[in-house]
Amino acid sequence: MSSDFPIRPRIASVAGTDSGGGAGLSADQRAAQAFDVHLCPVVAAVTAQHSRAVRHVEALSPALLQAQLDALAEDLPPAAIKTGLLGSVANARVLARWVDAQRRHQTDLALVVDPVLRASTGAPFADAELLTAYREELLPRATLVTPNRREASALLGQKDEAGPEALPAQATALRALGAQAVLLTGGDALDETQALDWLDSPQARGGLAHPRIATPHSHGTGCTLATAAAAALARGFPVADAAVLAKLLTTHALRQAGPQGAGAGPVWATPGWGRPGATLPTLGWDDLPPAVAEAPAPPAFAPGLYGIVDSAEAALALLRQPGLPLRHLQLRCKAPPTGADAAWHAALAETIRRCLPVAEAAGVTLWVNDHWETALAAGARALHLGQEDWAGLSPAQRNRLQRARTREGVALGLSSHSVWELARAVGLRPSYIACGPVWPTTTKTMPWRPQGLDNLAWWAALSPTPVVAIGGVLQPDQARAAAACGASAVCLVRGLAGATSQALQAWQQAWEEGQTPRPDGEAPPAPDWPHPSLAPTP
Repeated sequence: MSSDFPIRPRIASVAGTDSGGGAGLSADQRAAQAFDVHLCPVVAAVTAQHSRAVRHVEALSPALLQAQLDALAEDLPPAAIKTGLLGSVANARVLARWVDAQRRHQTDLALVVDPVLRASTGAPFADAELLTAYREELLPRATLVTPNRREASALLGQKDEAGPEALPAQATALRALGAQAVLLTGGDALDETQALDWLDSPQARGGLAHPRIATPHSHGTGCTLATAAAAALARGFPVADAAVLAKLLTTHALRQAGPQGAGAGPVWATPGWGRPGATLPTLGWDDLPPAVAEAPAPPAFAPGLYGIVDSAEAALALLRQPGLPLRHLQLRCKAPPTGADAAWHAALAETIRRCLPVAEAAGVTLWVNDHWETALAAGARALHLGQEDWAGLSPAQRNRLQRARTREGVALGLSSHSVWELARAVGLRPSYIACGPVWPTTTKTMPWRPQGLDNLAWWAALSPTPVVAIGGVLQPDQARAAAACGASAVCLVRGLAGATSQALQAWQQAWEEGQTPRPDGEAPPAPDWPHPSLAPTP
């Protein structure tokens, strides 16, 4: 065996076989290979089916299921487990006890529960006793549960399938039963143009939407989604990232779906699902559906150097230098720890008023960080917000800010550090999305590990919005590398300290060199997917 054969992350799928090759372990295998993880197929049930009907279902014995799981524990313990068709209450209980045993020494073992309660052709797979087992045995142990609306209604004991507007309440109720996170699918009826899910997780909550793929061939969609989420968890992504990536992979699989028999054909996941050309789903901010269509078209964003300063003195010292190559300058005046009183905001407003005409004369866009109401009142027309700042706004404040964007042409930039934050930012259609930290930085403490050039290239390739590289940029060569990755601007913070216009010309030259097409190998290609940005919990 080759010594350089990669040891891939392992996931186990405890599910059923599909003799038609469409769903179950067949779909799981395709999704796992597309995400480049090693799938351990653990058979819980055997079905006799084709593309039009399920003819027979038979659960394997609990003893045989236990033997398969114990064999994995000896040599191939998975980083994540995904469930599918379990076939019996006894099998659900065997799996729950095995997960408990594994977590005694593998505390980060993820469990993705796909509650397969009936076939897409209508055949039932679960009775009342098995539903109880899901509620009592599996949901309390689940890292993520991925039901559709019908399955959620059954798990919650609702007699009728709830309408798509009930997705948020259903997800809340499922989390109350013990699931750490819920990705609830099937809100298409809210908008015929969008395939809409609802994510409720520790990191983010909101509608997860993607333009609908018009195809009758969707056999194995749920299996593919759950397996992709398990693969992402096994690779170290937090659950909100896993949900966005799973949606991206499943949409890719739907695009490649086609008939194999007389009925609905299988979705077909393959490598390359996250490369340039793929369309990111958008994640809402506690809204259903995400208000993408309501977001105004952003003003044009000029590429180049983007500086950040923390005072009027520093801003004016830069802006008054002749020949300044900066295209953007952000005024980041953080409020005192004790809070910002009226006098502090008045001083900030005066700072903005002093800087605006000087920036305009220098041909530089002046962005004001965080304090958007004060900034707008002072005449600023370019704002930057962190994700936590937007999330902290009331609905009335968000509406007011969006009106300023629509009616007055106010530009908005957003900070993002992870896949789920990127998906949320994209939905607001900002002028740019800051990606960082690209390199290690000491300017502030954060839970994010460096993105690196490969992640920057992925963001720039998939984001429909200009990407600004920020974090740890200290040398002109880094500006060249960021531009070569496709970033629309590079942000200087520590690299700007004491810099003169003449010194910044070297940065501008490096930036322009990075934008020039280079020989093969000069810039990292965008990978299929980024590495996780959230640092693991110690």
